[in-house]
Amino acid sequence: MPDLLLELRSEEIPARMQRKAAGDLKKLVTDALVEAGLTYEGAREYWTPRRLTLDIRGLTARSADQREERKGPRTDAPEGAIAGFLRGAGLSSISEAQVVNDPKKGDFYVALISKPGRPAEEIIAEVMPGIIRNFPWPKSMRWGAASMPKGARFAGIDGKGPESLRWVRPLQSIVCVFGPEHDETQVIPFEIDGLTASNITYGHRFHAPDAVTVRRFDDYVTSLEKAKVMLDADRRKDVILHDARDLAFANGLELVEDEGLLEEVSGLVEWPHVLMGEFEEDYLEIPSEIIRLTIKTNQKCFVTRPQTGGEGLSNRFILISNIEAKDGGKEIMHGNGKVVRARLSDAKHFWTRDQGDMPDLDTLEESFKKFDLHKEKPLDQRMAKLDALNVTFHAKLGTQGERVTRIRALAQELAPIVGADTKLVDRAAVLAKADLRTEAVGEFPELQGLMGRKYAVLQGEDATVAAAIEDHWKPNGPSDRLPEDKVGLTVALADKLDTLVGFWAIDEKPTGSKDPYALRRAALGVVRILLERKVRLALSEAFRMAYVPNLYFHPGRTEEEIADRIYKPDLLSFFHDRLKVYLRDQGARHDLIDAVLTPSSDDLLMVARRVEALTAFITSEDGKNLLAGTKRAVQLLAAEEKKGTVVADGVSEELLRLDAEKALWAAVVVASKEAAEAVAREDFRSAMEALSKLRAPVDKFFEDVLVNDEDAAIRANRLALLKAIREATATVADFSKISG
Repeated sequence: MPDLLLELRSEEIPARMQRKAAGDLKKLVTDALVEAGLTYEGAREYWTPRRLTLDIRGLTARSADQREERKGPRTDAPEGAIAGFLRGAGLSSISEAQVVNDPKKGDFYVALISKPGRPAEEIIAEVMPGIIRNFPWPKSMRWGAASMPKGARFAGIDGKGPESLRWVRPLQSIVCVFGPEHDETQVIPFEIDGLTASNITYGHRFHAPDAVTVRRFDDYVTSLEKAKVMLDADRRKDVILHDARDLAFANGLELVEDEGLLEEVSGLVEWPHVLMGEFEEDYLEIPSEIIRLTIKTNQKCFVTRPQTGGEGLSNRFILISNIEAKDGGKEIMHGNGKVVRARLSDAKHFWTRDQGDMPDLDTLEESFKKFDLHKEKPLDQRMAKLDALNVTFHAKLGTQGERVTRIRALAQELAPIVGADTKLVDRAAVLAKADLRTEAVGEFPELQGLMGRKYAVLQGEDATVAAAIEDHWKPNGPSDRLPEDKVGLTVALADKLDTLVGFWAIDEKPTGSKDPYALRRAALGVVRILLERKVRLALSEAFRMAYVPNLYFHPGRTEEEIADRIYKPDLLSFFHDRLKVYLRDQGARHDLIDAVLTPSSDDLLMVARRVEALTAFITSEDGKNLLAGTKRAVQLLAAEEKKGTVVADGVSEELLRLDAEKALWAAVVVASKEAAEAVAREDFRSAMEALSKLRAPVDKFFEDVLVNDEDAAIRANRLALLKAIREATATVADFSKISG
């Protein structure tokens, strides 16, 4: 079976777009071929900075013949309907159709349409221009004559200019070669915007710029390799990583690995060469995080550290070149070193400036007083400046200073619940956002929190306060660590709850896959803090604490109305969704979560404990008894309620006629009492064990008692008895939602 080789070569594609673009090309092409009736054995995509390549193996040479039956109108239908049927089926006369009899509907026409298969070459040439023209680049550009204003371009017969091809960077050549594995292959010469597909590509821009003729994928890879192009991106990554490790080791150092940077630099080179540069040791006085980000962000280089370990870095860095320099890379290393030193000089300037006094302290008196700040401390000065400048947090949620005020007040209420020192919490909350006005964070926003911690330590803050300044951003995802201690936990909770309540108030909620303010991540952070640090917090109460009357909520409504109508049902449900995701990731069964979680559940730690207890209990013999004993009763009751059968408000002992129903009622009374007491102690296992004792009396009840007695009063009373079972078990879980 023949194979297909496709290459789209262009100017340099941004590294961040390459992997996805190659995957998109594979999906678009294979989907189009399959839809056209072709099949294939396998497909793999490749990419370099200048090309997207697709290798499809075992493609069928032509699509299969198709035979379709198209049902038409009845034979006595109006002429217009029959004429439309003929046009749609491609028939010249009704005599070409068959007549089929349906016993219920009578005689009707059927057209038998045969569609012969088509050669794969024809299909490929047909689908490729549309795929290229409509390729889903995040950003694309026009170039050449097609990018000129319409009035300056040649107009066609219809008076409109040509539809210009948009591609991420100017597209330069297309390879499209098709044929069997060993015999001669052929070019499928489709054309788009003046480019005609061929069997010609080009190698490395500098080392091998001449044309390369290819026949199939294997010699294509070999030819590119000779032309200094390493096609496989994962191989380039592997070469870069191992050469960088070896070069660092040879110099007595250890590479500081960075998967994101490795992915990026592998997309910047077609023929990687690993070199080592250096800078003056004086720059090592700068925090290692700043050095690493400076070198990574500006020069796409890796940093190294001494093999002895520790947090400190060395003054050597690893750079990746796209050329094999004749001088061994001396000029490249020298040039990169100059740029790195200039960048580090700027970083050292930021680091030093942030530790000094601000020039306009006299204008910040009001902010110093508002937040109880210390005028002689640099980080306090930055907080005062942040407030005085009225830096906007969100147009509808006020300034950063107003937000710090809210977080500070909320953190004070949360501190006793978490068990944190209120004074330390207050100090951490006041300084948590101060580093937003530092020059280091201005240059590298991803250092928010971390730089605040470093500056806090320098000005003598309590270690827990400094840690909380960094940690109040955490956790930033399911695998990120939690804050170190209770002070950090408190400020982190306050920060996230203020964000969620605020954006809910202005109706800026996540929709579908869109979550521009990372509210799902914030809610998951709250869930993780509560569950993993065993914090008991009623979310409904937390929403009330976070409510601030002057924050553009709904005019004319009271705080209670806002909480009832917006936060409790809606925001609480949002937290429930995050809780379900978290618990499922921990291995909990979805039906057990649903059995425990009610719309009003706002103590998430208790929900998790109930799920944990139920998970352990339900597989035991007692658990099986509880499930079997209650499910039949609950299901029968639900069926009767659905029919509208009358259920008594409570069980009347006078109407209990048979020993089995009397015994069941007595067991329900005892089990309900024991279960309620156990739940009050938060001993959910004991509550379930108490309820499991209902199994025998329930079984005996259904053996001896007819629930739907002819006497309406007795029937209603027996249904009330089943309702009592449901209410008793509901103190633990809704067993009707448990499968099995």
